[in-house]
Amino acid sequence: MITRRHALALGAAAIAGGALRPSPAAQASGLAPMTGDVKPISRDEHLLRIDKARKLMAQHGIGALLLEPGGAMVYFTGVQWWRSERLTAVVIPREGDIAIVTPHFEAPSVGETLAVPAELRVWQEDENPLATVAGLLRDRHVRDPVGIEETVRYFAIDGLMRVMPEVNIMSGAAVVRACRMVKSPNEIALMQKAADITIAAYRHVGPRIERGMTPADIGAMMDGAHKALGADPEFALILLGEASAYPHGSSKPQAVRDGEVVLMDCGCSVHGYQSDISRTFVFGEASAEQRKVWKQVREGQEMAFGTARVGVAAGAVDDAVRAQYEKWGYGPGYKLPGTSHRTGHGIGLDGHEPVNLVHGETTPLAANMCFSNEPGIYLPGKFGVRLEDCFHMGEKEPVWFSKPPDSIDRPFG
Repeated sequence: MITRRHALALGAAAIAGGALRPSPAAQASGLAPMTGDVKPISRDEHLLRIDKARKLMAQHGIGALLLEPGGAMVYFTGVQWWRSERLTAVVIPREGDIAIVTPHFEAPSVGETLAVPAELRVWQEDENPLATVAGLLRDRHVRDPVGIEETVRYFAIDGLMRVMPEVNIMSGAAVVRACRMVKSPNEIALMQKAADITIAAYRHVGPRIERGMTPADIGAMMDGAHKALGADPEFALILLGEASAYPHGSSKPQAVRDGEVVLMDCGCSVHGYQSDISRTFVFGEASAEQRKVWKQVREGQEMAFGTARVGVAAGAVDDAVRAQYEKWGYGPGYKLPGTSHRTGHGIGLDGHEPVNLVHGETTPLAANMCFSNEPGIYLPGKFGVRLEDCFHMGEKEPVWFSKPPDSIDRPFG
């Protein structure tokens, strides 16, 4: 999976010489929302998350957590905001009320998605927002180190140390990861719905792909289908022909052609929780080589799925796949032709979350962790195949969010 911005840039660059983009509304006709039974994360669940974080903060000697907008902020507070040069931050003290520091003129908007009790402490345009954060920490009598969520930008950390030199800073990853990596039943239900919708979108769009279409044409159809089915489109990366040999594509013009690979990597979100599913097929008749590589990738998915067991190191999943691929003549390691990226990544509110199914990752798999499974094989200058389905760990074994396809001839089931 890549970011939506990256996918849109690649798609826009690949339009030249292609067919006219179909009307998304026309292409999505006949689809109905699938989200009537969806239940968003409740206030009580948000409060339970905060309670768990505070217990972990006590174990790790952390006095407060500092978060910026993004998945962690949504996870703990429900606040959906964005990052800019104007700091908005959440402070979760181990004891005392949560507070959100934000520009004065943004406070009403920031508060609209707030799901938990919290103080809104504002700063004006001519004030230092980190001084506001420091004042808050002093008011909450925070004496132990402040834990920084791992994606917080450096200017916020540096600014806090400048205005509050007595504060000690440490990583808050041990707290945030321990909370977010293990999903609740409600989170898994939302991810299942997102996966179901993406599969439905694939089944709708796949038969409508025509010769001459560009990545932008196909991506627009996927976005339209996701919307019609009740989800928020997150990304639609479409790689055609040789571009499929490069995991995140090429800006060169592309169009659907007979006998060439179509690689689709698409996802949506339902109440913020994401799907990430890739399908690869050939427009027209597949060659013997294309069929061989497709089958090998499908076997690679099953090797990863069969290795993933509770208690097994996350890196062992990647190692198992890569060992077999090397026996088939790929690699070695991450070299091409072969699999140049990790076998999978964590997923949830963010499309990519810790931890990864990658060589050297020692974190043991635990029940209710969620991962992508995408051991693609790429042949530079020719084509690539990526099949990607996500799974969550059951009490012992993994459970698919989406069932992988059985054949290159039936890529959407």
